[in-house]
Amino acid sequence: MTQVQPSTDPQLVLNQPPSHAPYDASADAALLEGLRREGAGWAEDDVRRLGRLAGTAEVQEWGDLANRFEPELRTVDRYGHRIDEVEFHPSWHNLMRVSVAEGLAGAAWADERAGAHVARTAGYLAWGHSEAGHGCPVTMTYAAVPALRHQPDLAAVYEPLITSRVYDPGLRTPTEKRGLLVGMGMTEKQGGSDVRTNSTVATPTAEPGVFALNGHKWFTSAPMSDLFLVLAQAPDGLTCFLVPRILPDGTRNTFRIVRLKEKLGNRSNASSEPEFDNTLAWQVGAQGRGVRTIIDMVNSTRLDCVTGSAAMMRKAFVEAAHHVSHRSAFGARLIDQPLMRNVLADLALESEAATTLALRLAGAADRGIRGDDGEQAFRRMATAVGKYWVTKRGSAFTAEAMECLGGNGYVEESGMPRLYREAPLNSIWEGSGNVNALDVLRALGRQPEALEALLAEFALSAGADARLDAVVARLGAELADPDAIETRARRLVELMALALQGSLLVRHAPTAVADAFCASRLGGDWGHAFGTLPTGADTDAIIERAFPEGA
Repeated sequence: MTQVQPSTDPQLVLNQPPSHAPYDASADAALLEGLRREGAGWAEDDVRRLGRLAGTAEVQEWGDLANRFEPELRTVDRYGHRIDEVEFHPSWHNLMRVSVAEGLAGAAWADERAGAHVARTAGYLAWGHSEAGHGCPVTMTYAAVPALRHQPDLAAVYEPLITSRVYDPGLRTPTEKRGLLVGMGMTEKQGGSDVRTNSTVATPTAEPGVFALNGHKWFTSAPMSDLFLVLAQAPDGLTCFLVPRILPDGTRNTFRIVRLKEKLGNRSNASSEPEFDNTLAWQVGAQGRGVRTIIDMVNSTRLDCVTGSAAMMRKAFVEAAHHVSHRSAFGARLIDQPLMRNVLADLALESEAATTLALRLAGAADRGIRGDDGEQAFRRMATAVGKYWVTKRGSAFTAEAMECLGGNGYVEESGMPRLYREAPLNSIWEGSGNVNALDVLRALGRQPEALEALLAEFALSAGADARLDAVVARLGAELADPDAIETRARRLVELMALALQGSLLVRHAPTAVADAFCASRLGGDWGHAFGTLPTGADTDAIIERAFPEGA
């Protein structure tokens, strides 16, 4: 028990936690076990090194500075020439340099080792403790590769630079740089997620495969990227195009940035509204097959939405656990008080379930890319399911973790408000809840093998927990009833997500974790707020696994 002695010295600081940095962001049993289980144990040393770096005071300060000193748009130079450039704080460039060098951008596509995409996801989970905003261009660069491969001649030119581990900022001729970043421009004012209503027009030029674009985009993040994948209406329908900021002859392509969005969170990252005026673009994939061309890209970006939310949950959890380990109230440390232990254990369960699912999805992606049809089918369904559920849990999670710090957590310098503002983004980006729920329904109708793969995953844990078996049976009944299924889509996908997380934890997590998850999330003994685990839950074992004393 900590006794706080009265003092008349206003400068004396008592009962406040020490700085958390430095700490090891990779010191997470669920992360390391999942890394090994999904086939990338060979990357553990690199993930651990990156996690230790993420937790340093210097890197934590990079994240703070990149958000306090936001990107600034420069539409013209001092002489009045149109340049449409965005300036970032040096801390942003530091964060980007590490991400690219550590292979979190496109490098996994050039790595032939089994588990390369799992290693990347694990690194993303650890490095995610640094700052979330710069993850957007990192993710887009990673996701661009499978889309670009629909046009082999363009992939041959640009893929070696997209998969490079060199961060080479600045607008120059792409082929003269040592590494490239790729952005994406899909949504427009009138349509949002309904990209088939896009109004940007692509007109063929005299050069085969090259078009002139006229139109706009509503959300285009990281506008200082070198290349952009965009959708536009070609003569034969909606088509994917590659737009370089600098043309092969060294001149600037027309890419007028109207403004940068003023967003709730994600402040370090520039999100823009560009306009195209006879902007040159190269066709990617078949005309009229734009959505089909970007499907693999969407699977990759949605995986990173799950991963980013899982990383944010873990970051919020360790900050909350650190605070309550050093703060006392009512005669005892907060972490020793039963109700706080219930809250921490509940948060720990949610974090482990999210991390475990993210790594399972990464394993499916890696094996699917390497030709495993069953894993590819599983990935198709499970990624949309995970994107729907994990990203939605992020907002409630960060709010509860912030509350663990009390008033201290509501103050900007704690870092918790930044996490709280960031949390809703992954639920909105790459399709909000309704879009992902409806995407699951489309997969049910068009790709029955995807449901078969998901049910096969559930079968691996059959008989291990009666509560899980009951939810899987209930899910089967829901799927068999087509009546008003679109109205019920959210509840259906939530059941899928909880059953999938429960199945993974029953098979791979310690008994205390799996039992508490099933008792609360699946057994019906769970309140509407965190900290409502049933009295039989082994909170001591759960907390010790998630945050060993002194971590």
